[in-house]
Amino acid sequence: MARTPSSTDHASRVLAARWPALAAFALLVMTTQILWLTFAAVTPQTATHLGVSEGAVGDLAVVNAAMFVLLAIPTGRWMDRSYERALAAGALFTAVGAIVRALDPSSYAVILTGQVIMSVGQPLVLNALTKVAARHFPDREQTTAISVAAGAQYAGILVAVLTSAWLVDAGGFRLLLVSHAVLAVVAAAAVLLSLRLPAHAVDVLGRARLGELRRDPLVWKMAGLLFLGFGIYNGIATWLDSILVDFGHPGLAGPVIATMTLAGIAGAAVLPGLAAARDARRTVALGATATLAVVMVTLAATQPVWLAYLGLALVGFMLMGTLPVVLDWSELHVGPTRAGTVTGMLLLAGNLGAVLVVLTVQLAIGDPTAALVVMAAWAVPGFVVAWLLPRRQAARGRA
Repeated sequence: MARTPSSTDHASRVLAARWPALAAFALLVMTTQILWLTFAAVTPQTATHLGVSEGAVGDLAVVNAAMFVLLAIPTGRWMDRSYERALAAGALFTAVGAIVRALDPSSYAVILTGQVIMSVGQPLVLNALTKVAARHFPDREQTTAISVAAGAQYAGILVAVLTSAWLVDAGGFRLLLVSHAVLAVVAAAAVLLSLRLPAHAVDVLGRARLGELRRDPLVWKMAGLLFLGFGIYNGIATWLDSILVDFGHPGLAGPVIATMTLAGIAGAAVLPGLAAARDARRTVALGATATLAVVMVTLAATQPVWLAYLGLALVGFMLMGTLPVVLDWSELHVGPTRAGTVTGMLLLAGNLGAVLVVLTVQLAIGDPTAALVVMAAWAVPGFVVAWLLPRRQAARGRA
C-alpha cells in the first residue's frame, strides 16, 4: 500500500531529527558516567577534603551499582511502557543529583545525597541505549546508533579520569562539582528538548512479556556474557594499580587504563558494524573472551611496560566493543517494544558480575600473579557462554 502524504512527511521529519536526538542522549549518557566516577581519580584528595576514609569515598561510586541492581528491571519496564516519561525522569534525576552535590562541596552527607539521587536516574538513562535507536533510526542505521550511545559511556569514563584532578587543582572541589552540575543541566535540557522531536512509536508492552524474556535462553546467554565482561573490566579497573605497583610499575595504571578506554571507544565504533554486516556477533564474543584470557596469562608471566599498554589496549578494544554488539543483538532478537526491559536485565547482570569478580580478585590481590590468573580464569566460562551462542541471528525483532 502506498504511503499517504502525511505518513511520508512524518517519516521525513523522523529521519531529519535522528542525529540531534542521538547527540542529546549520548551527552546525557556520558554525563551519568562522569558523575558516577567524579572522585575516582582524586580519591585521596577527596578523603582529606571531606574528612572521611578512602573507603567512604569509594562508597560514593558503589551507590550507583547498588541502585542499578535495585532499579534495573522496574525502570526497564517503565521505559518500554512510556519512553518519554521514563527518560525525562532519568534526565531530571541526573541533573538534580548533580545540583545537590554542588550545594555544599565540603559536606560528605550532601554529596552522598546527590549521588543517591543521581543514581536513581542512571538506570532510567542507560536502559534507553537500544530504545533510542529503535525510536529514531531506520533499521540499517540502528547498529551505528547503539554503538554511539554505548561508546558515550566510555567517553564519560575517560573524561572523568582525565579531568577531575585538573579541575580540583584549578579551583578546588567547588569547581569540580559546579562544572559537573552545569554539564548535567545542559545534558538534561538537551534530552528534554529532544523528546519533542518526531519519532517512531514503539512503546507497546504486553503483560506477559517479562515472563517470556525470563524463559528466553538467548537472553540468559547474553546476560551471562555481560556478567563476565563487565565483571572482568571492573576487576581490571579496580585492581590494576595494585597489581602494577607490586610488579614494580608505580604510576603506570592511570595511563594504561586511559589507553584501554580509548581502545574501547574505538572497539565500540568499529566492532558492532562489522559484526552486524557479517552476522558475526558470536565470533566477536569468542574473540573478546579469548583475548582476555591470553593477555591476562601473558601479563602474569611477564610485565614489560609496552606489553601492559598493548595487551590491555587489545582487551579494551575487544571487551568494551562487545557491549554494543550484545545490546544490538538483544534489540534485534526481542524487538523494540521490549528493548528497555531486556537492556535492564543485561545491564543488571553486568553490575552483579562487577561486584562478584572484583571480590574474587580481591582474595588473591596479595599476589599480583595470582590476581591476573584469577581474571584469566573468569574468561573461561565467558568463552563457554560465547561458544553456546547461536552462529546466526534472524532479524525477527526488527522485522
